[in-house]
Amino acid sequence: MVKIGNVTIEGFAGLAPMAGVADRALREVCRGFGAAWAVGEMASAKGILMGSEKSAELLAPDPERPYAVQLFGTEPGLIAQAARRAEALGPDFIDLNMGCPAPKVVNTGAGSALMKNPALAEKIVRAAVDAVKIPVTVKIRKGFDDGSVNAPEFAKRMEAAGAAAVAVHGRTRAQMYAPPVDLGVIAEVRRAVSVPVIGNGDIAAAKDAKRMLDETGCDLVMIGRGALGAPWLFREISAFLKDGTELPPPPLEERFSVMRRQLILLLEYRGESVGLREARKHAAWYMTGLGGAAALRRECGKISSRADIERIIETALEWNRDGAQPGRG
Repeated sequence: MVKIGNVTIEGFAGLAPMAGVADRALREVCRGFGAAWAVGEMASAKGILMGSEKSAELLAPDPERPYAVQLFGTEPGLIAQAARRAEALGPDFIDLNMGCPAPKVVNTGAGSALMKNPALAEKIVRAAVDAVKIPVTVKIRKGFDDGSVNAPEFAKRMEAAGAAAVAVHGRTRAQMYAPPVDLGVIAEVRRAVSVPVIGNGDIAAAKDAKRMLDETGCDLVMIGRGALGAPWLFREISAFLKDGTELPPPPLEERFSVMRRQLILLLEYRGESVGLREARKHAAWYMTGLGGAAALRRECGKISSRADIERIIETALEWNRDGAQPGRG
């Protein structure tokens, strides 16, 4: 059990706020497998205040709790206003993104670009904290590049500004998602602050989560890409960390039952037109490790109806009914 401000996190792992990926359907399925909390896709503070329909949609909190809304931006005043608007919708806490590596975000000075401007980042956090009554957390990276690795000092400034927790992705912005995550820098952040620290990066198996917790001393872990096409990872982590139980991958029938449920939820929440386009990438992730995975992923890229989803499931089952348990490779 970990306290983030007045919010209690029961469990070990939460779902990371992956833009364009960690939609409500994925969050709901991951919560069903034991994700201890979830953070929504990041929403632009400026977009929220300008009345953007997309930004407003991203603010809507999930019914499962705890739940955080994530904001990004560069202007403390706008962040404060957006945080108040978000708070009115009832999330448990607000997360500020200072780790996104996407060029379209970085080029505006937001996301991981704020790692180069800790003074402004501190003002942003303080503005949000002063604007709302719920906890405010911050997601950061190791640094912007190898010449500016500053996560421990940066985290201390965020704590001083009132942040209730800090999530750390153990790579710089320049490194994006390779090479392997630096557990040492997460450990340094843990030693530098007194608020909870959430470790993030390269967790694709239960043993990865245990290693991060053991080697960094972090309080919680956050799962991103490791949950794509494998939301049962949260169940595996929970079992392993509780008593060392190593759960096998789910059988094919369960794998595809979960996939079907997620895609049906996606269509329900996003509508058939948008949902079917979004379903293509999610279905493709479920093919990882299967026989004929490349061909199956190509078929997933053509999904344009519910019947296509069922056809792909039938084909995948037919090609892999030899009793083998698929992995994630």
